[in-house]
Amino acid sequence: MPTTGQYFRTTLKQAHLEWGSHRHTNTRGIRYGEGYLQIPAPDAYNCEITNDKEPARSQVYNFSTSDGFITNGRLKASGNQAQEKYAKQFHGDGNLQLLGDWFYHIDAQIGDEIEIKFISPTDILLTKI
Repeated sequence: MPTTGQYFRTTLKQAHLEWGSHRHTNTRGIRYGEGYLQIPAPDAYNCEITNDKEPARSQVYNFSTSDGFITNGRLKASGNQAQEKYAKQFHGDGNLQLLGDWFYHIDAQIGDEIEIKFISPTDILLTKI
């Protein structure tokens, strides 16, 4: 589980900004406005960000954005790293457009950096750098 004060940064790519439409699979239809944040493997391991393969921990985190656009939101850690219990992304819990809405609000572009800071083991603050 993450500890208070831990943080990492992730660089946005087209797939993060256009998750529902920039796809290389036909597993579901196109959905505009979806977004996610990549969790690089070293950061997932270092911060111990796990997915549903680690049932002793919740993969849902409370979060806010430093600009105040989102307060008391919920992010879910999902996907698998090489060590399968560690997550590879954060996305809105039950709302895959949640981060997409924020990306639109902050005019996020490919190459922008997002800081993901744990203000407690279960609370995250997102900041566009």
